[in-house]
This record gives sequence, structure tokens and C-alpha cells, in this order.
Amino acid sequence: MTDTQPRPTTTDAGIPVASDEHSLTVGPNGPILLQDHYLIEQMAQFNRERIAERQPHAKGGGAFGRFEVTNDVSAYTKAAVFQPGAKTDMLIRFSTVAGERGSPDTWRDPRGFAVKFYTSEGNYDMVGNNTPVFFVRDPMKFQHFIRSQKRRADTNLRDHDMQWDFWTLSPESAHQVTWLMGDRGIPKTWRNMNGYSSHTYMWVNAQGERFWVKYHFKTDQGIDFLTQDEADRLAGADGDYHQRDLYNAIEGGDYPSWTLYMQIMPFEDAKTYRFNPFDLTKVWPHSDYPLIEVGRMTLDRTPTDYHTEIEQAAFEPNNLVPGIGPSPDKMLLARVFSYADAHRARLGVNYKQIPVNAAKVPVHSYSKDGAMRVEKVSDPVYAPNSYGGPQADTARYGESAVWYTDGEMVRTAYTLREQDDDWGQAGTMVREVLNDEQRSRLVSNVAGHLSKGVSEPILQRAFEYWRNIDKDLGDRIVDAVRNGG
Repeated sequence: MTDTQPRPTTTDAGIPVASDEHSLTVGPNGPILLQDHYLIEQMAQFNRERIAERQPHAKGGGAFGRFEVTNDVSAYTKAAVFQPGAKTDMLIRFSTVAGERGSPDTWRDPRGFAVKFYTSEGNYDMVGNNTPVFFVRDPMKFQHFIRSQKRRADTNLRDHDMQWDFWTLSPESAHQVTWLMGDRGIPKTWRNMNGYSSHTYMWVNAQGERFWVKYHFKTDQGIDFLTQDEADRLAGADGDYHQRDLYNAIEGGDYPSWTLYMQIMPFEDAKTYRFNPFDLTKVWPHSDYPLIEVGRMTLDRTPTDYHTEIEQAAFEPNNLVPGIGPSPDKMLLARVFSYADAHRARLGVNYKQIPVNAAKVPVHSYSKDGAMRVEKVSDPVYAPNSYGGPQADTARYGESAVWYTDGEMVRTAYTLREQDDDWGQAGTMVREVLNDEQRSRLVSNVAGHLSKGVSEPILQRAFEYWRNIDKDLGDRIVDAVRNGG
């Protein structure tokens, strides 16, 4: 918007400046003077105005909106954000995983789906994706997975050989790779995809009863996708296609929305369920745990300053409000540490004072000092104290989202159960979820990907990988790669 009222340019300290165009020099042809503090401010600020991009999920965009509860789920959680009739301001950021900030929106990649609820009990964050599963189940492999999807050290190029090398040596990736190579691997727009917690969380109700839950944000616009050819064309024609679509939709009054559903598992069921319910590479069948409606999320405001409101937005799974807690999901427990640590490294220790990350309720914390500290602290700055400082209300907010565990210290996968194999759910998806046209596009997408620089030994492993998922599908992929069939 253009302000017709003239306003004088100022320094960052609010001091009016002498010129927007000319530096201070000795005569019109003379050298620049060091005391031109405004020129120095402009150059120094420019040199420092970029912050480090996120390691994964660097490219993305987002918007603000509101979440409104439409169904009573208070029997499962005491969290204020999910109580009947509650309305909560929120922020969402969509992203790709592997690409840098300037990469095209339409690369084949999972999409991040990170939500921040500004609740009456503090900020609650859910860091999800547009897929209900993930490539690995143990955080020891996460860093290696991300590196395998980025760029080689020698050529600085992304490399399909490197990707398939990792995937074929990590059979637990089969379910997610099947999602990735199918239609939903490239959503038509961010508005046309679902969002999932992927992880299992714990909900606790007012009586202290505990439940295991998974989040499903179902798009109200309907699922739609881009073919590989369409995505390739858009990558060259409009690298910001998804970001532009979201902005234009909201600015035009076409506010996108998602309905939140939950899968809810009674606490005791997890002990004897036929596969480990905390394994991030598995989904819970809806026939066992059907979707329960919770509410609707609507986006109705675009950012006014992308850097301040989106690039500096920090989502972290450790932001868990009363009534919501983590589960024994190993990936989730590692992320509870790693996300906040990444924000401290990227944005500084006081990143939660950046307005987009600040809680909308009073903060009574003993954190103090550090770079970019802007909220004042006052004595006492330690606990316990006898001078009226904040005190933890253990009776009201003591740990309730807990579970019992014991055992020797080991480095191993989850204890195997009846249906804890790596190929089964991926195969079921191929045979029972996809139709003939979707299976044909899956074959074409995989064959096209494998035909771009994958070495023969890894290609052989990839063929076996897909035959383990589904023998017929694997044979079709081999034929398409070898014979163009």
C-alpha cells in the first residue's frame, strides 16, 4: 500500500537523514568520508541482513489464521486449545524438505506442515508433513538421510545415485518412498494437500486418563496433484508457484481451510497392538482407530513482512501445553531437543522474544541476558527465592503425560511384533489404495527417477527394493527402466 503522506527517511535510530541518493564526499568528485554514518549503517545492515537458512525445510511460505473447535473431545484431552468452542490464533508454514531457499516449489519432495497455536496456556507447536509416515524411525539416521537428499561434496549437485543408495540400504524407508513417488509426491498447491503429525503424541484428560493420538489435517479444498511433466515445467516457469498460489488465494478472499481429525488409541492398546504404534514408518489403520473430528483451521492473513513473520518463525515439538505430551516415538523424542537447538543456533538464544514466536500470554521465566534480549528481567533472577518470584505449580501442572519404561541400555530398533516388517504397509498401499492409473504413474515416476544417474549396483538394489514392496510393480519398474516399457 502507498502512503500519500510524505515521511522523512530516518536512520534506524529515528534520526532524519540528509539524502537517499548521495554519500558524503570531499567535494563532488572526492573520496567517501568515514563519518558518513548513514552510509555505514546502510552497508553494514545489508551485509548482515541474511540469517542462516534452515538445514531441512529451507524453502517455504506461510500464513496466519484461526483454529476453531467444532466437536467435543474433552473426554480425551484437557488442553485448552481443544476444548468445546475454543478459538485460537495460529500460524502455519509449508515447505519442501531438501531444497535450498531458492529452489523450485515443485520438486518431488515431502512438504512440511508446521503449525503454531497461540493458546491461552502458551504456544503449542505441531511439526508435521503432508505424509503420515517418514523415511526413518531412529534419529541416528536423520542427519544422514537429509545429507543424502541434498548435494554431493564434490560436484555440489543433487544426486539420484546418492538418494537411492541411502533408501535401498534403509528398508524402513519403503512406505514413505512409495508415498513420495506417487501422486502426492507433488501436490498441486499447498491448499490441496493434507497435513499429518506423523508422530504419535499423548493426550491427557482432566481426570488424568491417557490416550495415544495422531493428527490428520484434511484439506477442505480436496486433494490434487501435479504430474511430473507439469511440475518440471513449473519449476522453470514459476519456481515460487506454491507460495504465489497461497498468497493470491488469501488476498483474493478465497481462504483455505483444513478440518482436523484425530486417531485416538486407548493407552493400554499400545502394549499389545500388532505392530509398534510409535514407529514413524507405520500408519494406524482407520478400521482400528477411525478419524474423530476436532475442528477447523482457516488461513485468512498473509504476512506483512516475510522475513520477520515467516523466515524467523520457529516451530518446535517441545512446545507442549498441559494435556498434550510426547510418546515413546524415538524420532519425536530426538526432535524435542533438536528443533529448539537449531533455532538457538540460527536465530539466537532469545528467539522466543521475536514477535512471531512470542506467546500471547504472560511469560514468567527465569531466562535472562544473552544476545538480542529485549524483554526486561527483574530480580529475583533465581529459584527458589523468598522475594516473590514465580513458582512452579506442581499440583496443577505436574507431569501427567508420562509412561513407564525399563530395560537395559541398548542400541537397537523397536522390539519386533507380529506385523513389524518394513514392506507390508507399502505393499498394501500399492495393491489396495492406489488404482490402476495411480500405479502406472508410480511406475513412470520411479523409472524416470532411477534413469537419471543411478549406478548399476544401486539400480539392482532398487529393483529388489520395489519387488519387496510388490513383485508385479517391481517387475514393471524394471521393464520401464530397461526397455522403456
